[in-house]
Amino acid sequence: MTTNKRSLRSWASLPLLVTLAACGGGEAISKDGQEPAGTTNRPPEPIELKIHAAGVSEQEFDARFKETLQKKFPHIKVTWLQTNGPGNTIQEYVARGEIPDIIRNISSTVHTNYLNLGLAYDLRELAKKHNYDLSRFNPIFIDGFVNITAQNGELYGLPVSPFFSRVLYYNKDLFDKFGQPYLKDGMTWDEAYDAARKLTRVEGGVTYRGLSAFVATFLTYNEYSLSTLDPAKDQLSSIDTWKKIFDNYIRFYQIPNNRIAPSLAEEQTMFQKGTVAMHADIFSPYLDLSMLKNWDMVSVPVMEGAPKKIGIFPPGYLLITKQSKHKDEAFRVMIEMLSDETQLKDARNGFLPTVSNKEMMNVLGQDNAVLKSKNMKAVGYYEFAPLRPARQKGMTVIDTNTADTLLRNAFMDAAQGKEDVNSALRKADELLKQEVEKEKSKAK
Repeated sequence: MTTNKRSLRSWASLPLLVTLAACGGGEAISKDGQEPAGTTNRPPEPIELKIHAAGVSEQEFDARFKETLQKKFPHIKVTWLQTNGPGNTIQEYVARGEIPDIIRNISSTVHTNYLNLGLAYDLRELAKKHNYDLSRFNPIFIDGFVNITAQNGELYGLPVSPFFSRVLYYNKDLFDKFGQPYLKDGMTWDEAYDAARKLTRVEGGVTYRGLSAFVATFLTYNEYSLSTLDPAKDQLSSIDTWKKIFDNYIRFYQIPNNRIAPSLAEEQTMFQKGTVAMHADIFSPYLDLSMLKNWDMVSVPVMEGAPKKIGIFPPGYLLITKQSKHKDEAFRVMIEMLSDETQLKDARNGFLPTVSNKEMMNVLGQDNAVLKSKNMKAVGYYEFAPLRPARQKGMTVIDTNTADTLLRNAFMDAAQGKEDVNSALRKADELLKQEVEKEKSKAK
């Protein structure tokens, strides 16, 4: 997966597979997602499965899954469809009648890129047929996705790594330069603010900033699991809570010489220039910090009175299209891509697992040349916050990215001193209401 222009470059034995008893004529699937050997008596017919996975390169797919799938299913040719360039969006494939068997999507676009295209297929029947243990996944990913997509409990997808936790990175060289103690897990934002004040200074004509941020981590990936648009009302959700969030972070940008960058994109990359001491961002194996000689990370700080949880960028989801002629085979391929063996290999390379297996968190990043020496406990120091709730049934839905962009713009206006926090939030509220009205008018 590629996110925000970032890119980065065994286990001797697994626990004995615990298989469930077959029922309804299906073949048992073990708790870790593996099928028992010897479940077929004759070689299966060769087939082709096509996968469309926006945001994931074919190179990444090959590195993570290709060899495993070829060994497990030699009769299945898995074709990775192009997703970049003109003519390669899922909408364009569908318009041409070239509908893939499996789609990888994210929760914020599953409506526009799957449900609204008439592709939806409920996986509950296949999960029952194959006795697949859904409880192996972290429940926030299953429950949250059902909440976002289902009308009557349908399960349209299974969560696939990666997803992204929040952490606080820091440049040890600047802490050494200015004689400040290193950060530690379990800090509060008040403590981080004190450190930022001490580390923000001008020396030798160079401005050193105490803190920069990927601002979306403050807002979209918040510990309250707070949506931008209220789930039950046509307005900004919980303005009082958003004010608390804004106030907590904007004070950092009011420290003299720690002004926020002119744009969100520039603010997001300030840490990589080597003149920022701390940086709030998501943990991602794609994040390239090779230009910094001596960096580490700690758990994301907590706000007073807020849940001690880590807001996350949710995982992708593997979805089967109802038009697929090979649903059983597609489900088996998905199972293999999500097996404990595959996710353990992923975890060792720095990809957060979607299953509830603490053993994988304990080996996170151990096979990654960069991450193996870092404080990987920071990534899961607190529990992960649930996915943000969807709009309630019957409420007008607007594009999530549009709503989130309005809130980020409000944050930037307040952080740059163009408006006070209350005015910025009121403006965002009014713009959200306008977007809802636009959607309502389209439906008339």
